[in-house]
Amino acid sequence: MSIQQAADFTHQTVLLHEAVDALGIAGERSSGIYVDGTFGRGGHSSLLLSQLGSNGRLIAFDKDTQAIASAKEIQDPRFHIVHDSFAAIAEALPELGVSKVDGILMDLGISSPQVDDASRGFSFRSDGPLDMRMDTTRGISAAEWLATAEEQQITEVIKNYGEERFAFQIAKAIVARRKTDAIRGTRQLAEIVAHAVKTREKGKDPATRTFQAIRIFINKELEDLEIGLAAAYEALAPYGRMSVISFHSLEDRIVKQFFASKVKVEQPDRRLPIRHIDLPKPQMRLLNRIKPTEAEVSANPRARSAILRVAERLPEGDA
Repeated sequence: MSIQQAADFTHQTVLLHEAVDALGIAGERSSGIYVDGTFGRGGHSSLLLSQLGSNGRLIAFDKDTQAIASAKEIQDPRFHIVHDSFAAIAEALPELGVSKVDGILMDLGISSPQVDDASRGFSFRSDGPLDMRMDTTRGISAAEWLATAEEQQITEVIKNYGEERFAFQIAKAIVARRKTDAIRGTRQLAEIVAHAVKTREKGKDPATRTFQAIRIFINKELEDLEIGLAAAYEALAPYGRMSVISFHSLEDRIVKQFFASKVKVEQPDRRLPIRHIDLPKPQMRLLNRIKPTEAEVSANPRARSAILRVAERLPEGDA
């Protein structure tokens, strides 16, 4: 797909101002170094750049080749794009001469152009090749995986990543179908799921959970998130902030638990002779939890499940 074709698909950035404002870019902090962990179509990056001073710096990451093409159109010496997952922060930042950053923003949702472009295979609403890869230059497609995966693995993926109670029935139907007909299209997979699911959730297509599960698995989204959060924390300077937007319970649970692990540190037995000054101190503090307004959800229904969590790294010894 050309850059012009990609531009035909529009994207409304969710919690745009809330996520950027949460990083506290003002005064001296406008000359800091920031990371946009998921460039997407540049909504957050553009706003970040508008708030940075002339000495500020923004480093963005994305796995999607179309996002990379869009990012390369930005002609700003303060901006640099990395073609990789934010899970690569620990390796990428030192290569760019960066040891610590002042803020990191992660928008974990897939972009509207990815969903709306049938050739990407993320959605069953239009028929297209069953690909689902964020980075089409690496890894195997969803169709390739479904052609060879064991029934038990398919079941586990759909159950664990899609929270689908009919995972076994769906996996069994997929394996049965592929014996006679290769599963290559999105509508084809959606029809298989529809026949296997006994009851339907009101207002939701029966294939929704299965498509989510396979997409998460193919792109290693939850593994990348766990690695990325840990790497992001290590990269933060004292009082540096993390602003993370999640879109489903699996992501949000990981983000919530990670922040909690840094805020509520385990304390030793009170009976031990340890001075107060030597007790383990919190490593972060929670600043906010924000959900989209009714007006934003009305204008952009894809925002309805979004949750923004914000936390700040504390200096060592700070309570």
